[in-house]
Amino acid sequence: MGALHDGHRSPLRLARELAGPRGSVLVSIFVNPLQFGPAEDYDRYPRPLEHDLAVCAEEGVRAVFAPSRAEIYPAEPMVTVNPGPVGRLLEGNSRPGFFDGVLTVVLKLFQLTAPDVAVFGAKDAQQLVLVRQMVTDLDLGVHIAAAPLHRDQDGLAVSSRNAYLSAAERSSALNLSRALAAGAAAAGHGVTAAVAAAMAVLDAAATATPPVHLDYLVLADPDTFGELGPDYRGLALLLVAARVGSTRLIDNISLEIGGRS
Repeated sequence: MGALHDGHRSPLRLARELAGPRGSVLVSIFVNPLQFGPAEDYDRYPRPLEHDLAVCAEEGVRAVFAPSRAEIYPAEPMVTVNPGPVGRLLEGNSRPGFFDGVLTVVLKLFQLTAPDVAVFGAKDAQQLVLVRQMVTDLDLGVHIAAAPLHRDQDGLAVSSRNAYLSAAERSSALNLSRALAAGAAAAGHGVTAAVAAAMAVLDAAATATPPVHLDYLVLADPDTFGELGPDYRGLALLLVAARVGSTRLIDNISLEIGGRS
């Protein structure tokens, strides 16, 4: 959706590598209204297009597709993509209709740009899984590649919305990555220990100034995003969403329950 930052350079570089010397990288930039709820930040979402074009040029992008809202949605769409049961969990539960909007615009952009490969960031882990499922279920013929989650030196997951944070809010927001790290450190002791360790950090953060208002902390199956039971062993995703001030942030970490994190 634009407002490109250092975290976007990783997928751009991966795309350049995957394209090879004979291929081209195309970046689509579009702030999609279908994935914003009525009380969310569509109108104030940053749109620094000139900056974004400069970043794309620096990373060897061949072309940028930056359509207007009227070009993508000349009329209110009557048909949208149903994300299925995974799309109703976590982000889909907290933001009803969010993944319907995401998958609808991704499908439209795939149809308009016809990529061989599309790169998505692992920070939006649930989105990544749903896009892959859509590509499989609808026979779109696009390979979906994942770029690793990128963090600033202080540990905060890089996001365009970080620009909204004041210095004090950013300090409080660091508790999200600290909670995930605590959960990962305790993962060898099982599901209950991992969740408890992460929650202890977030409970303390709830009384910080400014406070961290937790939306969810879930240890989930990395494919179905269902919450894991206490006896589970194996790979998992620990996911968190919270609000600091007026800014909603998400983060996640991959870990192995009952083994090494």
